[in-house]
Amino acid sequence: MNRIKPARDRQRKVFQQRRRPGRWSQVLSGLLLLALGAGLLVGLMQLPERLDTMLLVSTAIANLIGGLGRFLQGLLQLLAVLLLVLVAIGALLLLVAGLVRLLRSVLPGPPGTLPTPRQRR
Repeated sequence: MNRIKPARDRQRKVFQQRRRPGRWSQVLSGLLLLALGAGLLVGLMQLPERLDTMLLVSTAIANLIGGLGRFLQGLLQLLAVLLLVLVAIGALLLLVAGLVRLLRSVLPGPPGTLPTPRQRR
């Protein structure tokens, strides 16, 4: 017979405690992290001898400002083109609406569509 375990005996895996890594693996990972951090710091300290850091930073800032300026200029030109397209579409719609009204006023419609003088009151 298959019996269901009571709720207190069943425990979801989410709430079970994880097994902590061993002491030697923690020591090894700590030493590796320390060595990596120290190596990166030594490399960064040697960087100014090989590069002119201030020139590099100022060039990067100038390129960033120039790029943002070009981006905004392109965006402004794109918005101007979009505005011109919207004005052109509006002009075409006005032409079509005027032509339709002109044709309705000139061409006779089916009988009974124009209001008689009595219906205007």
